[in-house]
Amino acid sequence: MSTPEIVHAVRWADGREAVRIVDQRLLPERFVERELQTLDDVCEAITTLAVRGAPAIGIAGAMGLAVAVQREASGDRARFDACVSDAAARIRETRPTAVNLPWALARAVDAARRAPGDAAAALEALRDEATRILEEDRAMCRRIGECGLPLVPDGARVLTHCNAGALATGGIGTALAPVYLAALEGRRVQVWADETRPLLQGSRLTAWELARAGIPVTVIADAMAAALMRTRQVDLVLVGADRIAANGDVANKIGTYALAVLARHHGIPFYVAAPSSTIDAATPTGDAIEIEQRDGDEIRRGFGRPTAPADAAVWNPAFDVTPAALITGIITDVALHRPPFEFPMSR
Repeated sequence: MSTPEIVHAVRWADGREAVRIVDQRLLPERFVERELQTLDDVCEAITTLAVRGAPAIGIAGAMGLAVAVQREASGDRARFDACVSDAAARIRETRPTAVNLPWALARAVDAARRAPGDAAAALEALRDEATRILEEDRAMCRRIGECGLPLVPDGARVLTHCNAGALATGGIGTALAPVYLAALEGRRVQVWADETRPLLQGSRLTAWELARAGIPVTVIADAMAAALMRTRQVDLVLVGADRIAANGDVANKIGTYALAVLARHHGIPFYVAAPSSTIDAATPTGDAIEIEQRDGDEIRRGFGRPTAPADAAVWNPAFDVTPAALITGIITDVALHRPPFEFPMSR
C-alpha cells in the first residue's frame, strides 16, 4: 500500500516558543491544531485530554515546561531554576497514572539544572532535551513496530482498545506501530476498535486515525468484544500501556483488564506495546499504581448530553490494571518480552 498518512499529535511550533498539538477533544468532527503558550495552557490541555496517550503527554509535558518558563530566561538564574521546579511540579500533577510524564519532566529538569551559564542557556538546554525526547519517541515507535511485526501476519484481525497510535505518541504509535508496518509491507490487516467508554477514544480517535491512513477498521462497542471473540473473528489483541510495574502488571485505559480476561478464556494472544520508559522499576506490582479518578460528569453527561441522572453516584477510574499472568507478551522498543517478565532497567 502507499505510505500511510501519519498525523503529528505533538510538536514544536515555529521557534520552539509554543507547543503545537492536535486538539483530540474535537475529533472526529473537526481537525484542529492548537498552540500551547503558557503553563495554564499546558496543564489544561493535558488534564482535559486535548493531548493524551502516555508518550504524547510526556513529550507535551517536557516541551510545555520550556514554554512555561521561557519568560524567566532573561532574569536571574536562581529564580529561573526555581520556576522550572515549580512548573514541573504543577505539570506532573495533571495525570498521576502514566509514568512517561514524570519521567520526561525529570529529564528536562535535570538538563536545565546541569546546563552551565545563565538562565537563557538553561532554557536552551531545556528545549534541546524536550526535542530529544520527541525524536527518541519517534524512533522508539518504529522499533516497537519492528519488534511486534512478526505478530501481525497477512490477514491478521487485530482487536485494540483506546488509542495507542500516532495520536498517542510522537511517532507511529505503540500498539498500532506493528499494524502500520504490516500494512506498509503489503500485509492485509483488519482492525477492530473498541469504542472505549466513557470518552470513546477508540471510535473517535483510533478509527479516525486508521481510516485516514487507509487501514481497514471496524468500530465495536466495548460490550461486543466477547461475542466477537466467541465467533472467532479476532486473532490477537494489541493494546498500549500507561505504566508497567516491575513484575509485568500493566495499567492501561479502563476496559483493558476485561479484554485480557476475555482473551484468555477464548485462547487469543494478548499483547501490550509500550516504550521501555513506561516500565517503572519503582513500582513492584500493579497494586502500587495510583489510578486516576476522573469527573463523574464524563459519565453523567457524556459529551454534554444527560446520560444518567444528574445526582447519580459515579465511579469513573481512568485506568485499570491487567495482571501479568494474563499477558502473552509485552512489546517494547528493546524486545518482545515473554513471561516471567524481567525487564532491563535503563532509567
